[in-house]
Amino acid sequence: MDRRRFLKGTFLGIAGLLNASWRAECGEAVPARIPVGAHPWVYAATQPNYDITPVLDGIFSDMAYAGMDGIELMHTALRPANAVERIGELSRQHRLAIIGTSFGGEMWDRARHQEILDDAELVISRLAKLGGHTFGTSVGAAGKPKTEAQLDAQAEILGKIMGICGRYHVELNLHNHTYEVENGEHDLNGTLRRIPDAKLGPDLNWLLRAKVDPVDFLKRRGKQVVFLHLRDQSANGRWVEAMGEGNMDYAGIGRTLRAIHFSGVAVIELAHERDFKLTRPLRDSLKISREFVRKTVGF
Repeated sequence: MDRRRFLKGTFLGIAGLLNASWRAECGEAVPARIPVGAHPWVYAATQPNYDITPVLDGIFSDMAYAGMDGIELMHTALRPANAVERIGELSRQHRLAIIGTSFGGEMWDRARHQEILDDAELVISRLAKLGGHTFGTSVGAAGKPKTEAQLDAQAEILGKIMGICGRYHVELNLHNHTYEVENGEHDLNGTLRRIPDAKLGPDLNWLLRAKVDPVDFLKRRGKQVVFLHLRDQSANGRWVEAMGEGNMDYAGIGRTLRAIHFSGVAVIELAHERDFKLTRPLRDSLKISREFVRKTVGF
């Protein structure tokens, strides 16, 4: 099977999972299958300039070992001239679908717009060649709550990036850190007032760290949620080595996701505090996390 046929088949397989018919189980409707992938931030955190390009081979090997359905890339990995060929071969070799990529920029700053748009065009076009279909977008922190003018600028460029995504059959989702959802969700609300039908890809742990209850958020905004980032933390607020070793209420989150008929993609994104020392290989923490999500959340 040649690379293009494999990538097309992989994309169609993930698309089929996303559009799986609903079935009855234990008296409530649940999706037949939710794809679960992983994001490589925990690897990027140890690399110069957070660039995962030099360690992509190990990342793909680890995620395949852990039983992931696919990988959500970081946009920097798609910038090198040989990115499509190299990542496509790793995807084929490890039978790991390219789900999509994360992306970010200071979108509230009009002076950066052309630079961001050029980067988005490059990344989205290459992502599409790899069969990726999600574009998790962070709008950038301004250091304080954004003004109406900054929110206008942010929404303007998001609309243009959505247009680029549309040309390549990729779906943008708004990904949050803490700054988008602090201060009564000021930043996110500002975007949604201007783009009310925007899709959401919340990071449930960043919600918690911003003092937003993930269950409440999902209940309020569930119709727009198409993507999830999953991570865990302990009672003292520090990230844990693997999901299931903390105390976030993922059983309750799983019940809520079933109640809102979530039918998107879930991605595990491990992160560790700067002073944390690993006690096991990252691949094992990914595998533990994958099993936890399967048993506790039901995906």
